[in-house]
Amino acid sequence: MTVDEVRKDGRPEPSFFLDMANNEERKKNRGKLTIFLGYSAGVGKTYAMLEDAHQRQKNGVDVVIACVVTHGRKETEELVKGLGSVPLKDVEHHGIHLMEMDVDAVIARNPDLALVDEFAHTNIGGSRHLKRYQDVRELLEAGIDVYTTLNIQHLESMNNVVAQITNVKVQETIPDTVIEEANEIKVVDLPPKDLLQRFKEGKVYVPEQAIRAMDNFFNEGNLIALREMALRAAAEHVDGQMLEYMRARSIQGPWPVNERLLVCIGNSKELNERLIRTGKRLADEIKAEWHVIYIETPASKRLTKQSRLQAIEGIDLASSLGAETTTTFGITIAEEIIRYAKKNNITRIIVGRTKRPIWHDYVFGSVINQLVSFGSEFDIMIINGPRTKNDNKREEGEKKNDILHWKHGAYCTWIVLLFTILDVLLRSVLEETNLIMVYLIGVVITAILWGIISAVFTAIVSTIMFNFFFVEPHYSFEVNNTQYVISMLAFLFVGVVISLLVVKARDNAQAAQRRDEYTSIQYSLSLDLVKATSIETVVEAMEYHIERACRSKSVYLLPFDGDMKVIHSSDGIIMDSKELGAARWAFTSGISTGKDTDTLSTAKLKYHPVQTPNGTLGVIGILMEDVDSVLKIEQERIIQSFMNQAGLAIERIELSKRLSSTTK
Repeated sequence: MTVDEVRKDGRPEPSFFLDMANNEERKKNRGKLTIFLGYSAGVGKTYAMLEDAHQRQKNGVDVVIACVVTHGRKETEELVKGLGSVPLKDVEHHGIHLMEMDVDAVIARNPDLALVDEFAHTNIGGSRHLKRYQDVRELLEAGIDVYTTLNIQHLESMNNVVAQITNVKVQETIPDTVIEEANEIKVVDLPPKDLLQRFKEGKVYVPEQAIRAMDNFFNEGNLIALREMALRAAAEHVDGQMLEYMRARSIQGPWPVNERLLVCIGNSKELNERLIRTGKRLADEIKAEWHVIYIETPASKRLTKQSRLQAIEGIDLASSLGAETTTTFGITIAEEIIRYAKKNNITRIIVGRTKRPIWHDYVFGSVINQLVSFGSEFDIMIINGPRTKNDNKREEGEKKNDILHWKHGAYCTWIVLLFTILDVLLRSVLEETNLIMVYLIGVVITAILWGIISAVFTAIVSTIMFNFFFVEPHYSFEVNNTQYVISMLAFLFVGVVISLLVVKARDNAQAAQRRDEYTSIQYSLSLDLVKATSIETVVEAMEYHIERACRSKSVYLLPFDGDMKVIHSSDGIIMDSKELGAARWAFTSGISTGKDTDTLSTAKLKYHPVQTPNGTLGVIGILMEDVDSVLKIEQERIIQSFMNQAGLAIERIELSKRLSSTTK
């Protein structure tokens, strides 16, 4: 479940419950998968599976052996007795007759529970499926429960780790998604010293094999590492089930069963690097899952190009170090952090603090103080950021964006003069102390049009004008009556507060409007891609919607005859040798290259590979209308979403063409 599937109050969106209902309906007719997980041969997985099967049979469950390998172990062979079985199928391969599980015969027998040993086994050539786990899936789809056995080293994600630990690369692997589908995982554990004793006694392999195994793969150090991996995999599976349970019932986290870290980054390169590396070290020390989040707010639009680039670099660094990265949009940073932390059962939050004047937190608020107030159930770690020349330059650039433009100052002055004339006309109707309140209308107008700085300037000029024209002695800046002093100070205070509220409301409205616009664009694109019947119509739809969403031009390249060829381009884009080189690199490497990246950064366009589970299909190049600007993180997410949809549409069209040609 993504962040967008959760409401602000922590309750899942209706779409989440619909998906959950569909999954539950699908599971009703599907068999249940139980995996007996171990860390090595000989720990007793098959023995434990058979013992459990006997107990189930005593309880009236129809149990059959579909495929069990005893490896000649007497204790295991004794447990096979008393259980029904389906004969194995004779498969001929290169003139040799071998035995494999007969999937069709098991389905025809239709037991309540089938026992299938060695989940990661590779079937003999000529079998229906390449792997046994695919046979098991067929049994599950037929409504048959399955017991199976698996060693941790056969998981695909563990393959490189196991090879690094044991210097042996396991050839038979299965996708991690298979273990995620399991309804239950039962860990079959045995202390490494006891397992080694079993090796020595010949209870696992014959003596000659046992000695070679103990000298190579199955030494005590390797077994300890494999055991930890198996226990952790089982714990993560249970943790995932708990998280799904919490989300389905709108339970607010955290439930601190397993440590999860959340690192919150911003727009300072040095502080981001310190935060991310601290999070990485801490996650490694406590063996915890860790997340990195960057939150865009309505104020992000005022950030400089350099600041936005530093946020993107932080996300890339965190991803390269193994963090689960997320970028999201929120009205306030603290509330969005807490919402994400509760949804993902985070236990510790790591935030940074830059060196700012003391008055800054009182005037503009402090994210850290808000986190401490809202997130009392979390452990919050604060990392102080260094003061660097880059930070000073960045702040100077942001301050320049906030300085009152002379044109806006002139407009604000004219607005104050207009309301001064209005006050002169209303002077006979209103008391003098009430005339100053008319100026608040001008403060609100300037706040809406030009922001907080213009509004504060208007409030100050309004106070001066009121004092000059309406406070005795008139046409001077002297004040003889203290009540006017209080009124003017109160007006100035109210004017500033109203300015802040109006600007915040304006930013929130603009942010909501922008979100609605992006949602509408994504919906329109999905409809266009569903109706697309050719690659040309796909890329034309992409060009149109990217220009709507990001105010950007785009170019599309696909591989032809070993090179990248432009199949569609917006007007004004020239693809020279430098640009084509960057596009080729994006295609071959599978990473974004070109402008605002660390690879071939002198290119004018930023090139993104269009990837699907089956590989890289092509490349999209993005050219901002303002060559000095940079894509916002939110726009990067939009483009990534567009590319995912386009990739699936292109695959669908290509598959349709192949099927059509085959039919003909």
